[in-house]
This record gives sequence, C-alpha cells and structure tokens, in this order.
Amino acid sequence: MTDFILASASPRRKELILNLPYSFRIETKETDEILDPDAMPEENVMAIARQKAAAVAQDNRDSLVVGCDTVVVYDSLILGKPKDAKDAGRMLRLLSGNTHRVYTGVSLILRSKKLSHSFFVCTEVSFKQLTEDEINRYVATEEPLDKAGAYGIQQYGSLFVEKIHGDYFNVVGLPINRLYTELQRTVRDYGLF
Repeated sequence: MTDFILASASPRRKELILNLPYSFRIETKETDEILDPDAMPEENVMAIARQKAAAVAQDNRDSLVVGCDTVVVYDSLILGKPKDAKDAGRMLRLLSGNTHRVYTGVSLILRSKKLSHSFFVCTEVSFKQLTEDEINRYVATEEPLDKAGAYGIQQYGSLFVEKIHGDYFNVVGLPINRLYTELQRTVRDYGLF
C-alpha cells in the first residue's frame, strides 16, 4: 500500500486533507520559494508546489507526495506572505474595494512510479472597501502575517470578502475537490492499492 505525504506545514491544509479517504502524514523540507517574475502566476505556483513535493520525495521514493503553493494576484502583482505588519497593511490596501485572484498550485510526485503531475486552481475574490481602522485592527491580530495576500478567508479576514467566484477551499489554500479527483485518477491509473 502506498504511503501518502502532504509536504506542507499549513494547519489549514492539514485540516482539509483529513477529509480525504486516504491517510496522510505531514513531512516538510525547506525549499527556496523563488517566484519567476517573467512567469504567469499559475506557472509559479505549480513550480513551487513541485519543488516542495520533490524535496520531500527525495527521501520517500515509494510515497505519493503532495506539494502546494498559494499566491494572491492583484492587477498582475503577485502577493505572497507579507514580510511584516507594514507589508500586510500595504497588501490589504491594494485589495480593498477590488477583485483579486487566488492561485493554488498542487503537485503530485511518486518517484518509484515516475509520476510527476501538477495542476492549479484559480478563484476570484472581491473585497469590500476597507477603512484604515479595519486594516490596522486586522493587522494587529497578526492573522495576516502568515497568509498569502495578508488575509485568511476562513477567519477574521472573512469579514472583508463581498463575494467569490470559484472554489472557496482554493482560497483557504487547498482545492480539495480537484485534489480528490486527481488522487482518485492517480490511485486507479497507477494501481496504488
């Protein structure tokens, strides 16, 4: 039986992956998450997801490793995790009253079967117009500091979201429905059980 590994320390991804009918364990390795300024957002998130999965797969040849990466894109500007509170405020001001896109790349790697497959999901999110007080209060919670685009849709940041078009769970950080579909196909095609 194949071992499944989620190559992510994100508590949100861990919570979502528990919904799948497969037993996952968590294992991560430090990687250089360098965005290519000339690449499209979907190419960047898939490349970084592949790096994360490949790093863990090096020591887990017979395990199916799932790597993920999420970015927020506003007006062709890629917003990863903020460097500090000031940067979080800057990002929230950009998103305020506007629509942005959230891209999550997912990569599946199983070295023993020479499997390497990546995909991405994109969701549009519209924010209400934020006041300076709302931005400052939110940044003071420190919630935005470890999230792409400086907000968490499943927490306090949900108060700013007027509407979304697409997969909600993609905005959380893991397009669980698409991953489930890809895993079902992979398990069937590669005879993993």
